[in-house]
Amino acid sequence: MSHISYNKQWQDAQLAMADMLAIETPAQPRAPETDINAAFQLVATMFVKYVQIFRKLEQCYDQVVHPQKRRLIRVVLDGCMGRLLELKHEMITMDYSEYHYFDDILADLKLTPNDLEIPIPNYFVLERAQAIEKRERLLGQILARMTLDNEKPDGTTTMSIDDAIRIVQTHERARQGRLRAKQIRDLRLNDQRARQRANMGDSKMDRGLAATIIQKYYRRHVVQKEAKKFRDEEYMFLGMAMPTFHKDPLKRLHAEVRAHEDERRKRQEKHEINYQQSLIATREKIKQTEGPDMKERLQDQIRQWFIECRNVSKKFPDFPDEDDGGSNKIFEKKTVAEVQADLEAKMESKGKKGKGDKKGKKGKKKKEKKGKKGKKGKKKKKGDDDEGWTLPESEFVTGMIKPSTETYQNFWETRDETHNFEQNYDSEIVKEEKRSEVVEEIRVEVDALMREELKNLKAAIDKTKEKKKKKKKKKKKKKKKEKDLTPDRTIESLYEELVMNRIIIRPPKVTLNDFIGDFNYLPSLIRQAKHEPMPTMSDAKQLTALYGILPLGSEKVHEIAPQIKGLLICGPKGCGKHMLLHAICNELGANLFDISPKNIFETYREKEGIKMLMHLCSKVGKALQPTIIFIDDCDKLWKKKLKPEEKQFEPKRLGKALPKWLKLIKPGDRVLLVGITNEPYQGTVKPMMKVFPRCILLPRPEYGTRLLLWKTLIPKYNGIITPSLDVTSLAKLSDTYSSGHIHDTIVEVLTERRLAKMAKHPLQASDFITGLAHRNPIYKDEETAFKSWWKKTPTGKKHERFLEEQESGEGDGKGKKDKKKGGKGKGKKGKKGKKKK
Repeated sequence: MSHISYNKQWQDAQLAMADMLAIETPAQPRAPETDINAAFQLVATMFVKYVQIFRKLEQCYDQVVHPQKRRLIRVVLDGCMGRLLELKHEMITMDYSEYHYFDDILADLKLTPNDLEIPIPNYFVLERAQAIEKRERLLGQILARMTLDNEKPDGTTTMSIDDAIRIVQTHERARQGRLRAKQIRDLRLNDQRARQRANMGDSKMDRGLAATIIQKYYRRHVVQKEAKKFRDEEYMFLGMAMPTFHKDPLKRLHAEVRAHEDERRKRQEKHEINYQQSLIATREKIKQTEGPDMKERLQDQIRQWFIECRNVSKKFPDFPDEDDGGSNKIFEKKTVAEVQADLEAKMESKGKKGKGDKKGKKGKKKKEKKGKKGKKGKKKKKGDDDEGWTLPESEFVTGMIKPSTETYQNFWETRDETHNFEQNYDSEIVKEEKRSEVVEEIRVEVDALMREELKNLKAAIDKTKEKKKKKKKKKKKKKKKEKDLTPDRTIESLYEELVMNRIIIRPPKVTLNDFIGDFNYLPSLIRQAKHEPMPTMSDAKQLTALYGILPLGSEKVHEIAPQIKGLLICGPKGCGKHMLLHAICNELGANLFDISPKNIFETYREKEGIKMLMHLCSKVGKALQPTIIFIDDCDKLWKKKLKPEEKQFEPKRLGKALPKWLKLIKPGDRVLLVGITNEPYQGTVKPMMKVFPRCILLPRPEYGTRLLLWKTLIPKYNGIITPSLDVTSLAKLSDTYSSGHIHDTIVEVLTERRLAKMAKHPLQASDFITGLAHRNPIYKDEETAFKSWWKKTPTGKKHERFLEEQESGEGDGKGKKDKKKGGKGKGKKGKKGKKKK
């Protein structure tokens, strides 16, 4: 794609954003929505539309070369990202469910399930590439030093003479075997050639006849190949045969696209360097050429103001403080008399504040307390609670999206760039930006000079002494800070200690796209049948992006968006919990801290050890953010009865320390605590969900995901899917097995020896059945245990109550029953009573 295509895509995204702003900030206030289902449908539709805008803006920001355009796109991209997180949070507060389904909205908007996939912005890693590379180099050096320390210092081996002789004999026998095999192969070739000569005899074939025979066989081969290809294509078109999947049929095309994208990123870096150099050079040039004139003009204007004020009020005025705007306040659209009146009123109010502040504050506090008590005492009427739902205001919309959209509409939308084919920076915009900076800098200097000049004028002409203004220091509330247990140590030394103790580990190279999952196509029909649909792997993938990656990727987004401190990833064995954790780390370029009880019990024991560990994680994690802190088998931290082998790790001690530590994580600290467990139902629900307020429940893979796994993983490991391999049967037979079971079976079957035979003996379903049979499936009891545990969680309880209210038509649709209408009395018992009557 050229820059014209990306500009067109940016234009489409901005048009869609303008439509969303019309919904977010209407000209007239929208009436409150009393129907909770209609309100949820509105928020869900906005979420889907914001995802489409986010996808376009992410691609534009990644590939647009123009440095000034990229800055504007970045602001809108961050605002759109933050708005997505806010809408997801709003949907959770409305129906109390982590998983939401948009199949009906996709059908209305004529979108595909792939359009709902949330991309991960590349700038999360690319803009921190140097810092990540430096950190990886340091981590590699420390790990290499650890391996050297573990080896013996003398470097001598302890191999016995018998072992050495046995190794020499083995290698010698292998060498002789290879020579013998080569001799036998040569003998067979010689015999074969001799037999061919004997069959041909001494007579030589005519060259024309030989050429005719070769042509005949070659033409027959070509025709047979074309006929077979045509027949296979027809069968595939009719759905009578499965398509043949090779390792990567579009590998060359993907490589070309990636090379083109990398080339554009290099151009981005080059243009960015030129832009930064232009900013410095333009600022210096404006300061040298226009600075003296600006300074002189500003001084003349302020002196003229002095004279005008003296003519009006018979005395020189007070110069505005820098906090009030300095000389900017003078040049507002006001007359000299109005400016002087404002300054005098401000001085009078300052004098009165010292006396009346204390009494006024006490009176206000008493009135507020009385007002609160009076409000609590009044009972709400029946219609007071039916105000309805309104769309909450968003700081992302008002502070980021709306101003940036207006800038685009006023400047970039109508700008002609036919002459700027290389997409270099616009020098006129640079001059305007730097001129305003230089003006502000000179204004501050001139203000300081004119204050001194005004002071001298007052002393010489008015013969008045300037009253010293005593500024009262505002008492700042002291915030409780975490005690620094290691004040004399650097971050590098603490980082090395954590690596040496195996707390900081290197995650495997996995991305979120490597996590395979299919979309749920029928949730609306399932809900119409009054059943709650099970989430799919695609839903879990989306939640991972919304909970674990997008909030931590951008500093501005993390400061404003709803904060997520703890994330629980649970599900049966082999469903991809650790893969999601590693994907979060790699997509963010984050550090990974492993504080599992099994990992820390040797180095950080007892209460003091846990305290020191949490301090190190907090200090190093905040210094090198984003940071992911990981606890494996986190259910044991709140398990009621521990096994003897589990008690030695003292997991409950860590569980008690976590809630206090989480309070120290403030907005802006990009630190996320991730817990992983196969048995969440073993732990106590309430304390566990306080630490992990957000949960991703990984289900057993459904048919669509299993089919996608077989089709994707077999070519990945050099297998070829031919019509003889019935993948649909494999997907049905692998029911009750996890994604990990399917992956391990494919790796076990596709050995080098089996791949060598694949040309003569294509893969068949029977090759994989044996490997699956040796693995333990996910039984129905385990699935039931997960479902019942989820219903016991705070979110699960509210969701169940919400569904009951929706079915019965009672309550306000917010997970709380109306006690006046029956509350608990109109539950199942009330319905049974009616039936008996």
